[in-house]
Amino acid sequence: MRLQALLVTSAFLLTGWFGIAETAQSDLDCLIQADEVIGISSPVEGLVEKVLVERGDLVEEGQVLVTLESTAERAAVAVARARAELESAIKSNQVRLEFGVRRYDRTVEVFRKDLVPLKEMDEAETAKILADLGLLEAHENRRMAELELQRATVAVGLRTIRSPVRGVVTERVLSAGEFAGQAPILKVARIDPLRVEVFVPVALFGKVAVGMRAHVMPESPVGGARIAEVTIVDRVIDAASGTFGVRLALPNRDLRLPAGLKCKVRFVRD
Repeated sequence: MRLQALLVTSAFLLTGWFGIAETAQSDLDCLIQADEVIGISSPVEGLVEKVLVERGDLVEEGQVLVTLESTAERAAVAVARARAELESAIKSNQVRLEFGVRRYDRTVEVFRKDLVPLKEMDEAETAKILADLGLLEAHENRRMAELELQRATVAVGLRTIRSPVRGVVTERVLSAGEFAGQAPILKVARIDPLRVEVFVPVALFGKVAVGMRAHVMPESPVGGARIAEVTIVDRVIDAASGTFGVRLALPNRDLRLPAGLKCKVRFVRD
């Protein structure tokens, strides 16, 4: 009887282990989604001048998507650049300083011979100091003009909206002539990598880990099998379904695989 009980227990354990192994090798339902969908809005308010992309267009990171009307801002850049490039104030103060130094040197020389009064010596020294301060002020004004040019250039740059990611345009909300505020002008989905969501039976909890690989098989007409990597394993079990969520990253460098497909996933034991 004792031997029989041991055999029954061993058979039960083996059956359970093979059941888990079979679950690990079976195909689980999954869904391929965009990694993220970004609402592209403007950092400043203004009229939309051009929308350079349409729904379905593939875009690269940094590509110009939208431009806002920027006539006033570009004029401010031109004025700031003209001020930053002015040389007359610096040159005139440089000449004034050189003259003041020469005058001071001559005055010192004759003052030592007691040929000029102390008052004239003081005036020459003061004129030299003021000329030096005038040149310093001209350089500071030039620096302020350069900073103003940078600020005006940034203001123009804010009216050119670029894509923050490589992906596909999923929605175009505004057109040329419409007012852009906080609401999105476009929506761009990042689809490299794609995000694969799958609910895994609780029997595999602890056996699926971050970094684990899996075969992802999209539904027809795409088909085929691709390798994905586990990035997230939920630590909360859904009691009603007896499953837990797992997320995988699926490379899509050529952007040919669309998001929104149903799929099957099979985890690979290394």
